[in-house]
Amino acid sequence: MDEVLIRSPKTPKEWSKYDDFRWDILRKPLKLSHIPLKDDLEDISTHLMAVDNQESVIACGRIHMNTSNEAQIRYMGVSLNHRRIGLGSKMIDRLESIGRVKGAKKIVLNARAEAIKFYESLGYIEIGPYESDIKIPHSSMEKLIY
Repeated sequence: MDEVLIRSPKTPKEWSKYDDFRWDILRKPLKLSHIPLKDDLEDISTHLMAVDNQESVIACGRIHMNTSNEAQIRYMGVSLNHRRIGLGSKMIDRLESIGRVKGAKKIVLNARAEAIKFYESLGYIEIGPYESDIKIPHSSMEKLIY
């Protein structure tokens, strides 16, 4: 893997690239309109992106606290050309570390069917079905962290 840097977006241009990537990887394949993926937790969340040598965004993810001891990962995605090389695992590791520092003992997430095995390989367990706001079936998953 070429040199990849995982960090939070900083400038307005980086935020724009991050938001565009998030839509491109998570909503465009579903033929949904190009509406930025924003919710009321954006400002209290920690956002991470992976950028390559050309400063192109190649992965994204976000974590926020649901309670004092539970964090949630959302909007996790890796570009098709950068899958199966460990980048997704590195992103999840960084997001979990942030949750741990903030006091999380448990991380929850909602995974699409094609991502369940990936999350299981990282220690997440499937706890039940979840229907997303865009009506795509997901599975709720969780992992205890210490």
